[in-house]
Amino acid sequence: MSKTRVLIMGAAGRDFHNFNTVFRDNPAYQVVAFTATQIPDIEGRLYPPELSGPLYPEGIPIYPENDLAALIREQAIDEVVFAYSDVSHEYVMHKASLVLAAGADYRLIGPKQTMLKSSKPVVGVGAVRTGCGKSQTTRAVSRALRKLGYRVAVVRHPMPYGDLARQAVQRFATYDDLVRHEATIEEREEYEPHIDSGVVVFAGVDYERILRAAEQEADIVLWDGGNNDLPFYAPDLYFVLVDPHRPGHEQSYHPGEANLRMADVVIINKIDTADQAGVQQVRESIRALNPTAAVIDAASPIFVDDPAAIRGQRVLVVEDGPTLTHGEMAYGAGVVAAQRFGAAELVDPRPYAVRSIAETFAKYPNTGTLLPAMGYGEAQRADLEETIRATPCDLVIVATPIDLARVITIDKPTQRVRYELQELGQPTVYEVLRAKFGPKA
Repeated sequence: MSKTRVLIMGAAGRDFHNFNTVFRDNPAYQVVAFTATQIPDIEGRLYPPELSGPLYPEGIPIYPENDLAALIREQAIDEVVFAYSDVSHEYVMHKASLVLAAGADYRLIGPKQTMLKSSKPVVGVGAVRTGCGKSQTTRAVSRALRKLGYRVAVVRHPMPYGDLARQAVQRFATYDDLVRHEATIEEREEYEPHIDSGVVVFAGVDYERILRAAEQEADIVLWDGGNNDLPFYAPDLYFVLVDPHRPGHEQSYHPGEANLRMADVVIINKIDTADQAGVQQVRESIRALNPTAAVIDAASPIFVDDPAAIRGQRVLVVEDGPTLTHGEMAYGAGVVAAQRFGAAELVDPRPYAVRSIAETFAKYPNTGTLLPAMGYGEAQRADLEETIRATPCDLVIVATPIDLARVITIDKPTQRVRYELQELGQPTVYEVLRAKFGPKA
């Protein structure tokens, strides 16, 4: 029998995981290529033979998604697998139309085939969109589990922007590990808070091997999802966040709606800064799509070291990059802090943006009067640093989860904005976890 010729559309995460779990050792298929989008500088590389397995001794090429239709025709592709996240249902079907018109079948692979089973209990944290508050929720879950006496290992959704073979299995326990693995700004934003709490983080590309490593160091594995992707591991308890700042998105984005339908616990975050109408709309979505889920109301209060330093200043706000770009948020915690503490003006960085930062603004024109902290590599970090230096302002408000000054030079006064999950009423994260697992014996 001839093999089914497959192309996987991705963004250096779900695509590689789907390949590893469904296709790598399956002789019925020939994965001809990956395409890549969302993340800069992924295309043009190779999924290396060290990871692709004996059926692919030369590795698998990665092309720009713009080449998709031509690749289907030139490579006689039978089946295209859509394998990335945080995109609208309409977007998914536009891609389906392109693929069908080019002559291939179009496929979504679900969690049944791709969720790995752990020998330890797994708690998952996911969301319906990027920027809902997964990071602070994962930290809250970690604190609660440790309060119950459990050893926790966090496994973070992939962000493999460097040498894929070297990044197959990564372990982060210290800041030196961040340097050794050449962690990007985006990776540091997710890993540093856990390291600060004494919790080991695992990440990489081969999530079967990553899981087995994490199981050796934990009583409970904590899956920290990225974008709004489905978990890579089968969770025993699954927390999913919805965002009343983007009401309706919980029913109109992929695979966020699937996450909401799968959730054991739904967290309505940012209630403190959202319109009541938005809160009510997401409540109605929860009732319609997953009426048996427990619901936690929550806020993400902000903290600034010296709020008085903001008053009357012309400020440049630097926010989390993915939240502003494909997450489609026009503002974040930094803008809230600037407005709350009396900034005189939000300075628009767009006229001063250079190279890759200017390209980011061009690609995401709805980004507001603020600067996304893009830092997927050394060149992009340099562009971010130069853009900040060129922007005429009195103060830089840094609303990224890490201290940005650790990885770039900021030649102006700064104030950092921090935020944590705060449950409003009951149940709380701790109460839900205690009811599920109890204290460690």
